Amino acid sequence: MRIIVTILIFCLSLGAAHAQCMGRTISANVFNAPICVPETPLRVVVLDPFYNLGMGLELELPLVGAPLTTAQDDALRHAAEEASILDIGDARQPSLERIVALKPDLIIGDATLHAQSYGMFAKIAPTALIDADNWKGHLRVLAEIGGKQGADVRLLAGYEERVAALRERVPEGAVSVLRITPTGFHVYVSGPAAYGPYAVLREAGVVRTAYETVTDDTSFKRPGWEDLAQLDGKILLYVVVSGYDTTPDDALEAATLANPFWQMLPAVQAGHAYRVDRSTWMGFHGVASAHRVLDDIERYIVNGQ
Repeated sequence: MRIIVTILIFCLSLGAAHAQCMGRTISANVFNAPICVPETPLRVVVLDPFYNLGMGLELELPLVGAPLTTAQDDALRHAAEEASILDIGDARQPSLERIVALKPDLIIGDATLHAQSYGMFAKIAPTALIDADNWKGHLRVLAEIGGKQGADVRLLAGYEERVAALRERVPEGAVSVLRITPTGFHVYVSGPAAYGPYAVLREAGVVRTAYETVTDDTSFKRPGWEDLAQLDGKILLYVVVSGYDTTPDDALEAATLANPFWQMLPAVQAGHAYRVDRSTWMGFHGVASAHRVLDDIERYIVNGQ
């Protein structure tokens, strides 16, 4: 009986939410669902310079503001500026004053990054914080929120075709991927919760080492120098990220590559260790980024041996 009453209360509250909504109701993959969004949003502010900014541009949403200060991809920042999108500051603490001044009718963010501040944003405009399992799911939900249903499928069509063709050409043997930072190493793993570029690797048939492969929701590991031996792939891709400022990247790379532990890695000894672009691998923002990952797979994994 308690379960039946609970279900009835939920259905009544959901029905009330639908009745009060003058636009469209989003009931799944968003924080604090169900939420009401405009039927056709006209002024959208996004709270992150990654998925929501990049995918928002690809979906041709009417974006007016984004945290361009912390955008790691110069090409994406330039595209946003060309589209007259104004900067709302740092993604970690965007300026509420700038957001209010832009008079948005919809604010879009990420549930993991922005849930704690949901109340503040929701007082300004209807706020949708996306909670999706993967980058393609995020694109689908964003298209639904923005009233662009089906556009995600069209955007992904060329990518899916290219992935299928590339999968036939990927050679056997494990590949290792490592992020080098001033405070240590990060390994973004291959698994159900893989971050965008690493999910693309998996879809393209690239096999990672046992250390880099999981079956749970782990997204990354923090290996120490002594753990690097487990990154024994035939090919090693590494990205250097010293911070938002790229100036120290080369010095950080040089210090890392000079270490004896690094020089013992099989891919390094074989001459198959390649530095990849930080914008692609740490500023992943949509279908264009996915194609750039596929470019690297062709360049370094298919043709680099």
